[in-house]
Amino acid sequence: MAVAALRNILKEWQVLIGIETHAQIKSSRKLFSGSLAAVPDDVHNSHVSLFDAAYPGTLPRLNHYCVDLALRTALALNCDVQRKSSFDRKHYFYPDLPSGYQITQQYQPLARNGFLEIASNSSSTLKKVGIKQIQLEQDTAKSTFNPRTRTSNIDLNRAGTGLMEIVSQPDIQSPEEAAAYVRTLQAVLRAVGSSDGNMEQGSLRCDVNVSINRPGEPPGTRCEIKNLNSVKFMVAAIGHEVIRQHGILTAPKDPSMSESPRVKQETRGFDEHQFETYSLRAKEEAPDYRYMPDPNLGVLVLSESRIQSIAESLPELPPAIRLRLQEKYALPERDVDVLLSIDSGRDVGFDGRPGTGGAIAYFDALCQGANTRGETASRKRDPKVVSNWMTHELLGQLTARKESFKVTAITAGQLGELIDLVQDGTITGTSGKFLLRHMLANPSHRPPLEIATELQMLAVSSEQSSSTSSTDLASPDAYLNELVEGAFNALPSEVAALRAGREGVLNKVVGWVMKQSRGRVDANKVKALVKQKVVKDS
Repeated sequence: MAVAALRNILKEWQVLIGIETHAQIKSSRKLFSGSLAAVPDDVHNSHVSLFDAAYPGTLPRLNHYCVDLALRTALALNCDVQRKSSFDRKHYFYPDLPSGYQITQQYQPLARNGFLEIASNSSSTLKKVGIKQIQLEQDTAKSTFNPRTRTSNIDLNRAGTGLMEIVSQPDIQSPEEAAAYVRTLQAVLRAVGSSDGNMEQGSLRCDVNVSINRPGEPPGTRCEIKNLNSVKFMVAAIGHEVIRQHGILTAPKDPSMSESPRVKQETRGFDEHQFETYSLRAKEEAPDYRYMPDPNLGVLVLSESRIQSIAESLPELPPAIRLRLQEKYALPERDVDVLLSIDSGRDVGFDGRPGTGGAIAYFDALCQGANTRGETASRKRDPKVVSNWMTHELLGQLTARKESFKVTAITAGQLGELIDLVQDGTITGTSGKFLLRHMLANPSHRPPLEIATELQMLAVSSEQSSSTSSTDLASPDAYLNELVEGAFNALPSEVAALRAGREGVLNKVVGWVMKQSRGRVDANKVKALVKQKVVKDS
């Protein structure tokens, strides 16, 4: 019901959505102190300096790696980088803010006036979402409420961690576009290495502003939904808020009231269990943050050479990667999506240290003919075959083993040679999959051919000498004939069903042969021989 109601509202009303994204900067240290930035499994309150705990007399010292990573983000989002920016104090009192103020860039941010292109459901072309500004600021500590003891615990590990606040223009017009915006932004942040973008771990959080109005009328009153930590919850929160505001604006007018129903400007939260928004505070209750320039931090001045150096060091961005994969390798959209989702820039190290290149570089190396000898072979591989082995076989096995692509023990050279063995007919596809599982379970630098020979997995085919089959038969064809005869003897009822025209049991006969040969025979040849024998015997 809610989905249908939302769909009807979107047809008749204009929805305006702006998103403020808070992304933790992927630096090894905090924004204004020398403390190491914490990771989720760290002991509580183990990464806290005197400045993080707001001891009197301590002074901030800007982490320039954080500035460089924010510059990467600004350039990737097509922003105008401000040669001069400054820091402000945002005052409010809460237990997770020891100093009583947050250092941010409210009035002179690092960058302004950018845009991000996203896929739009209403058009086949990409839609530009404006980026109003990008500012550096501190993260707060983390407070955890214990309902049993009715106490709150404060963990200062996160206090002072560098954040980028990325503020969009209200150009987003549906929950689906909001989801596309956040996912595209995540991909950009990961590609440039400025943030890992993990919403589930709290390193990417969104505040969403929503308003609705009839077409042609001025924008409606906006309400802000705070601290959304997943795309799923964000979509649900926007949907509920649109329906709620529509219900208010279309409610019958109360005769005792002089004005028509209107939406009150307020800040709202989201109930993850009820999938509803709820009021936190009205505009009249909003705190006065009393912004003021931070007296301990001067103006941040960026030279043109520094900005240019960052621009030249930017890695290939997701839109460019997508276009290259489609044009150079003619990959279908689905395969490109999978490769980009594997890569996601997670191999970029802290403070922008270069990584191994990730899944895209791995795929490129496979297509270019990488092998275990460290050479690039003159023979190129079929991109579609490579994509199938990467996205289906390798990823499937890693998922089953609960391992990530980042830590896979199989090099591009090893997987490339395994693919060549299957394509050449040296081993069958079934044996290739088994060999892949074996290599993942028993990591080594040995070539796949050596391992396949040791495991007696080389294919039994008419092109090979009988010595490769480890049988005493005169030829591989004779070996295959003997296996099929064995299947006929072992499965008389299935063979009788085949002769009666029930081809559904063919796979069972073929499966018996494949099992007996340990996958070393060609399944298509087995099928052909079984059918030939059935016709001959009939």
